[in-house]
Amino acid sequence: MAAKVVIGAQWGDEGKGKITDYLAENADVVVRYQGGNNAGHTVETDDEQYKLHLIPSGILYKNTINIIGDGVVIDPEALFEEINYLKEKGVSVHNLIISDRAHIIMPYHKVIDSLSERDRGKSDIGTTGKGIGPCYTDKFERSGIRVCDILKKDVFIEKATANIEFKNKIITKIYGGEALDKEKIIDEYLKYADILRPYVKDTTVIVDREIKKGRNVLFEGAQGTLLDIDYGTYPYVTSSHPISGGVCVGAGVGPKAIDKVFGVCKAYTTRVGKGPFPTELNCEIGDTIREKGHEYGTTTGRPRRCGWLDLLMLKYSARLSGITDIAITKLDTLAGIEKLKICTAYEIDGKIIDYFPASLEDLAMCSPVYEEFDGWDDSVKKASTFEELPANAKKYLKRIEEVSGASISIVSVGPERDETIII
Repeated sequence: MAAKVVIGAQWGDEGKGKITDYLAENADVVVRYQGGNNAGHTVETDDEQYKLHLIPSGILYKNTINIIGDGVVIDPEALFEEINYLKEKGVSVHNLIISDRAHIIMPYHKVIDSLSERDRGKSDIGTTGKGIGPCYTDKFERSGIRVCDILKKDVFIEKATANIEFKNKIITKIYGGEALDKEKIIDEYLKYADILRPYVKDTTVIVDREIKKGRNVLFEGAQGTLLDIDYGTYPYVTSSHPISGGVCVGAGVGPKAIDKVFGVCKAYTTRVGKGPFPTELNCEIGDTIREKGHEYGTTTGRPRRCGWLDLLMLKYSARLSGITDIAITKLDTLAGIEKLKICTAYEIDGKIIDYFPASLEDLAMCSPVYEEFDGWDDSVKKASTFEELPANAKKYLKRIEEVSGASISIVSVGPERDETIII
């Protein structure tokens, strides 16, 4: 077996797209196992940039099977836009397969998402308004509509009718919004069903078969560990499990099938939206990192908050997901900064702690305990081996390994495929 998982080890936006794309070159199957189109992966190759939201990064390899698993929630309109976007760039989607068990995002999910955020006022949690949370809510409330449902006309009409009538009561009577047109939605989604049909299969059977054949299977997550619904900075989290454990339920495989877990981590830390951020830099250095690293959301375009690398977060992620290999991205972004810092502990109420607290109130009170490092110059981008990296960059990476307890096996020194060092 050769099944690998790529996860985000921070708050998402770590550069998983590039790492997945790099690993996908030798993969026979790439599986997206959770999340929706509220996240994005950017892949750069041959002077071309691809922004992906639902479709696995392996789609750029014509001989690789690409699967959207049952743990993903699918907005058909967004999916078809992405398919057309890829076709316009000359990328075929003949190798795309969609799980019949995946849940469908309906228009009422997006409306309720936006209205509920508005209703929260200053206590909003910063959702993208794409209906992800409400779709997962219906999934666990057992009123969701799955891909297999939309392909059966009578089943879909019955479920959609009941849901739309009920959701309209919530939209109008609770939030004071306008009722949705039931007939229009049903007609629209029945057309979507015809487009979806050729892509749909029982993906759990395919993944199991490919693993048993000994083929290379790569599982790709969206978002990051600190956005996990259980282990992230709740409630400023996503509605699924980006950690490696999410693979088992989101792709339908047993834990013994997984050989390696790659945790992708920036050489610094970023996050989007609200919530405590102990190492945040609200200063010129933070602005420099943001601009040099192009730290703006792939999906939303929102500017990301930037800060020093937090190794308590990485150590936490390594423990939760059993990370075997760390992939460090954007080492080049830090080039030119004279003095760098890494957080190796927190101080709270006069005590030093070496763990990531659950309570946001506690996390907000944490002051980072830093270790300082000398920086490096732009020669970092010219390195093609670990030995060729600047001495100070090697010291920085070695300290990451020491504190996290996991080995670094990939270092990215630029956005292109060939700007990648394998250790």
